[in-house]
Amino acid sequence: MNAFDVRPTLDAPDDDPYVWLEVEGERALAWAAGQSARTLKHFGGTQFERDRAALTAIFDNRDNLPLIARRSQYLYNYWRDDGNPRGLWRRTTLASYMKADPQWELLLDLDALAASDGEDWIWDGASIEPERRERAVLRLSRGGSDAVAHREFDLISLSFVADGFNLPEAKGYVNWLDPDTLLLFSALGNGMATRSGYARTVRLWKRDADPLTTPAIFEAGFESFQVSGHSDRTGRSERLWFIEQPAFFEKISWIGDRSGPRRQIDLPRDASWRVFGDWLAVRPRKPWTVGGTTHPADALIVISLSTFLAGGRRFETLFQPGERRSMQSFFWNDGKLIISYLVNLAPRFEMFTPGHQEWTRRVLNTLPAEGTVNVWSFDAAVHETNGEVLICAQDPITPPQLLLFDLNAAPSLSASAILKRSPENFDASGLVVTRHEAVSIDHELIPYTQVGPANGNGDAPIHLSAYGGFGVSLLPYYNSPLGKLWLERGGTCVEANIRGGGEFGTRWHEAGRREGKRLAHDDFAAVAADLVRRGITLPRRIAAEGGSNGGLLIANMLTRYPEHFGALFCTAPLIDMRRYTKLLAGASWIDEYGDPDKVHDWAFLKEISAYHAAAPGQPYPPILIATTKRDDRVHPGHARKMAAKLQALGYPAYFYEASAGGHGCGEDNREQAAFISLGTNFLRSAIGFNDHLPETAERVATQEGHLRSINNSFEQETK
Repeated sequence: MNAFDVRPTLDAPDDDPYVWLEVEGERALAWAAGQSARTLKHFGGTQFERDRAALTAIFDNRDNLPLIARRSQYLYNYWRDDGNPRGLWRRTTLASYMKADPQWELLLDLDALAASDGEDWIWDGASIEPERRERAVLRLSRGGSDAVAHREFDLISLSFVADGFNLPEAKGYVNWLDPDTLLLFSALGNGMATRSGYARTVRLWKRDADPLTTPAIFEAGFESFQVSGHSDRTGRSERLWFIEQPAFFEKISWIGDRSGPRRQIDLPRDASWRVFGDWLAVRPRKPWTVGGTTHPADALIVISLSTFLAGGRRFETLFQPGERRSMQSFFWNDGKLIISYLVNLAPRFEMFTPGHQEWTRRVLNTLPAEGTVNVWSFDAAVHETNGEVLICAQDPITPPQLLLFDLNAAPSLSASAILKRSPENFDASGLVVTRHEAVSIDHELIPYTQVGPANGNGDAPIHLSAYGGFGVSLLPYYNSPLGKLWLERGGTCVEANIRGGGEFGTRWHEAGRREGKRLAHDDFAAVAADLVRRGITLPRRIAAEGGSNGGLLIANMLTRYPEHFGALFCTAPLIDMRRYTKLLAGASWIDEYGDPDKVHDWAFLKEISAYHAAAPGQPYPPILIATTKRDDRVHPGHARKMAAKLQALGYPAYFYEASAGGHGCGEDNREQAAFISLGTNFLRSAIGFNDHLPETAERVATQEGHLRSINNSFEQETK
């Protein structure tokens, strides 16, 4: 009988023999490289190469939808294709964009820049000076990491400014005040970072000044999550907002000027708010009693900002939430407040206009009301908005289309125009989209969307995914990679709306946060079980995938519900819940998960720490754990350590680490295609999903053969 090294365990969580895999040293990198080579050997064959080529062609398609943001007369876009793998920053006009073949003005070629600089530059965005619009500060990432270098760029000469607003690599941002002054909130410099690795100070950076010695006009303590500052140009005169985030879901806000904050805004720390001119819109996260009225969580309330600052607290209510009626977003455009909400997961939109006596409400019922619909301002700068918004509408079998909608047009008139449509990237004929509900362990109904053939034979190859964290709503969209590699080949895809997300508002998020995170994982297992109960498939035919917070979910499916799954793909995962706060940005997520250094919190955190719970002799399905070397958000040590422990326990656990890509899956289209294709090929192989297998018995035999092959090869290589 094998004597397994079972460390670390729930009883001895700090006896960790794999801590060395957290260190970016030669030994850890060599281990990762060797493991990646072994995984590619098994799952990187001819089918993988075909899949990678197919996805690369989809990602590089010149007819893909170019997303845009308007700044004055120009529409700006960042674009990648086969000839420009790192991408182009470019711009055009609206008249040109609406043509079949727009004429783009090239601003910057990232491939040429990377070659000339000898750097692994990846585009991370640009901040354009709002007055003259002659300069921009570009954000350039090495290999896709969150930390970026800032470089000032001249939009007239299309060249970098040698002695301009340039910063070495660090996590942080800038905000223009005028052509010669920036607000700088960056972790650059000694003592300028919080324990989470983000900015601790906001500094007033004038042209030609040293950013390291430029004065800090706002700062927070080391234990805070981060700070930020921005200029608000919607008022009669310049005003600056300063924000401290003590924790992920908390904000303390001040209004001030270039000398720093002047007055703290008396709002609940967990409320979200937006200002335009003299109007303040607030969405409380918890019930808030103010001015003699209790406003429920997720309501939207408004008040005159000057009245509020003078002590007034009589808010007007614009939106009331319901059991399955939840706000998703709100934003200002041309002095109007646009809200997006879901009614039993169906999109709805309304616009509110302030008047002398009361607000006018208009239901935007000409916007798409089915599928997944996102609405945002056409203009990047709030103070430049003129009533035009962009709309992206899609569903799992209908490609996205981009529309331009004029909020100022009369309701009786057609106010929208289709700007662009994405191409059809997979054959969706015969596919149907249906919605169902599973009953979780505490009897809560968990919605999920199923996409696949109308009629099956009870053993459908299922790809199941979810996220369930940070209040993020995961709504079904047109997923080209899964459409091409799974649906087009006869498979079925399922997306679950587990708790921890924001699909049903704060209530849904709170139920899956901290102590409730385990419950969110129960939700996912309930969906897998419901697919079997409904006769759609069998457990061995369910392949589950999740990334980041979803990677934590997948790791817990391995240790808590292994009998529900045939294979698992776990990407960029958070897994070691004992040490996560000590790794990179981990401390910033204490609000979501809890603090393992507190006895009370560790009591529930250990229940979801799959790294400690993994034990020998369990029916764990095959798992592929993948990450990237350049991920400076979720440390690759999580994935490395989990794979190492599982292998030490004798399980068929595979590991893959991409050399670049940050908290994503590659730095260009081909690398992203490779990452996705490798994982999908692994899942298909493990559950015996092959095209056109006519008989159930043959499918079972094939799957068993695949599993034997995976297990045998793993055992041979680990002896």
